Amino acid sequence: MEQQQTDGGARRAVFAPVDGGARVDAVVRRIGDAIELGLLADGEQLPGETELAGQLGVSTVTLREALMALRQQGLVVTRRGRGGGSFVSLPDTPGRERLLERLRGWSPEELRDLGDHWAALSGTAAHLAARRTEDHDLDQLRRTTAELREARDTSARCRLYGRFQVELAAAAQSARLTRQQVALQTEMGALLCLVLGDDEYREEVADRHRSVISAVQDGADASARELAERCVRDSAARLIALRLAL
Repeated sequence: MEQQQTDGGARRAVFAPVDGGARVDAVVRRIGDAIELGLLADGEQLPGETELAGQLGVSTVTLREALMALRQQGLVVTRRGRGGGSFVSLPDTPGRERLLERLRGWSPEELRDLGDHWAALSGTAAHLAARRTEDHDLDQLRRTTAELREARDTSARCRLYGRFQVELAAAAQSARLTRQQVALQTEMGALLCLVLGDDEYREEVADRHRSVISAVQDGADASARELAERCVRDSAARLIALRLAL
């Protein structure tokens, strides 16, 4: 079943102009990260080349090179003829053994440092969202949380967890925070599959996310920050414990 498209600030961040420098790499990273996080839905058609190049602020030549790289990575497929174009191809989540091997590549100290950075990002996003957002701006967060509660597939749970974090940053109306959260989730998001397979923990995370949304809705900025930080610190702690057990 195709997942529902994300709307609002998270999607705007995906199609915002990329930074200067290595433009092809920047486009590949931006779109690839969005696909792996589920911000772009499986089977979704990307805008036409001219339109997409304009949105990202790059030339059509740069965009075509980026799309070629994404096709080679299996993240995009291109169809010719009527109804053709470039379409998202959601990748399979690595198997548990591959994820454990990836986890071994992180030291407990590195995971702790990453967890601190993650908590700072999420806490700040929740704090700002509580001050800036309107109630209707939280609809996507509510939908993502509801999907997480019902998700049976572990890879879907990981994407929904990561998507919530990105959408929370988008609700803070901060493009920079949103981009940083996207980068962080693609750096470590797949590892959460190692802990989100547990149904009880999935329920706990969904409850925590609902509490964050409630605090943001009430404008309780300090409480929203604390709840968001506590949620991600707990996830990071579970990964650290698993790493120590290897």
